[in-house]
Amino acid sequence: MSGNFAMTIDGRAVEAAQTVEVRNPATGEVFAAAPDAAVEDLDLAVDAATRAFPKWRDTPIAERKAALVKAAEAIEAHADELAALFVKEQGRPLPGAKMEISGAAMWLKATTMLDIPIDITEDSEKRRVEVHHVPLGVVCGIVPWNFPVLLAAWKIGPALLAGNTLVLKPSPFTPLCTLRIGELIRGAFPAGVINVISGGDALGPLMTSHPGFAKISFTGSTATGRRVMESAAKDLKRLTLELGGNDAAIVLPDVDVDAVAEQLFEGAFHNTAQVCVATKRLYIHADIYDALRDRLHQLAKDLPVGDGAEQGNRYGPIQNEPQYRRVLALLDDARANGLTLLEGGPVPERGYFVPLTLVDNPPEDSRVVVEEAFGPVLPLLKFTDVDDAIARANDTEYGLAGAVWSRDVEAATAIAHRLDTGTVWINQNLQSTPFTPLAGAKQSGFGQENGVPGLLEFTRPKAIFIPKAA
Repeated sequence: MSGNFAMTIDGRAVEAAQTVEVRNPATGEVFAAAPDAAVEDLDLAVDAATRAFPKWRDTPIAERKAALVKAAEAIEAHADELAALFVKEQGRPLPGAKMEISGAAMWLKATTMLDIPIDITEDSEKRRVEVHHVPLGVVCGIVPWNFPVLLAAWKIGPALLAGNTLVLKPSPFTPLCTLRIGELIRGAFPAGVINVISGGDALGPLMTSHPGFAKISFTGSTATGRRVMESAAKDLKRLTLELGGNDAAIVLPDVDVDAVAEQLFEGAFHNTAQVCVATKRLYIHADIYDALRDRLHQLAKDLPVGDGAEQGNRYGPIQNEPQYRRVLALLDDARANGLTLLEGGPVPERGYFVPLTLVDNPPEDSRVVVEEAFGPVLPLLKFTDVDDAIARANDTEYGLAGAVWSRDVEAATAIAHRLDTGTVWINQNLQSTPFTPLAGAKQSGFGQENGVPGLLEFTRPKAIFIPKAA
């Protein structure tokens, strides 16, 4: 094992008595160790954040913004180092790793372009009523393994800009970049404002049940999100939950198959399909079904899958062994039920690799359609009636994102309004900005991230009634 990774608590490096192994998903081998925080370490982090909160809350917002810019610049200055580490622990090929590191820095800077509004609900002769949005206190941030750096920035930026302090926990599968970033940005903030701790599966429940947190911001699976919500209910913590999705894209018969095929493919398989808002069910009109299916299959055979550290690979491994086993089980079920699998090119035998796989028009109630694969398995589903396609797309417990593809943007927009999701893209996918809220419908989430609405998730309203002189 290599590397010397420490937690950041109260502005200083802190080691833990125990460690967790970190594996390279391209090989399955342990290559580093991360601290495994104990209850005592968590208490130290919460105490540090609690002590730092009053002063940080009262720090002018312009100074809080400047600190976030300084943190972003520290990340940018070490982008190559972080990207190389990202490839080893997350598995994504280097160009995508670099994009995430630079994207996280950009997101922090962009967040500083937001301002916390003061809402005037009355301004009469007798009084003025102002609604301020004030920080909550100490925030618990829990980040998943699929976008470990970018999604950390989604929490760091608004939580700290709003005047809260933060204890951040990366996934035990991908802790290293986040720990290193914690070290790099220590000098950007007063001690205790941001604390980064790591640990195994036991740490998350300890955090969500800890009485010192005023809010939990969690990104992960719906099943875990339900447990987080249950834990938070005991002391009425505020919540933002960005959870699972089984997102549908509807492709109308007027599209140019050759023009849209690669966009559709990348919308499904980006990051080896480990994206909450990836297309996970592709509804294709019968008139173009065969042509688009064959074009997508050719892409699956042509685009290389392998170790992200090797130049030329487009897609990497499944990030961790438990998820790898879940994807294999889903494929085994499809084969056992006689479904037609259209596999892509060969993949390495070592590591957590799965071929890019299309499923040719499976039944609507098959597991590959009903369940979120979160891996490179895409069911292609044929339709002839648009109303039927919309009904099938909406027939899921999830509602994170969706897409509509058509040359007729007006018709596509009408369909978009009928999809039960928080986001719908037309003739595009996987788009997000720091200024547009992301919110899930149904079992895909609770609360919002990004934009002013996402920033206000880290505040509470405070109304002040101010009398005017007679």
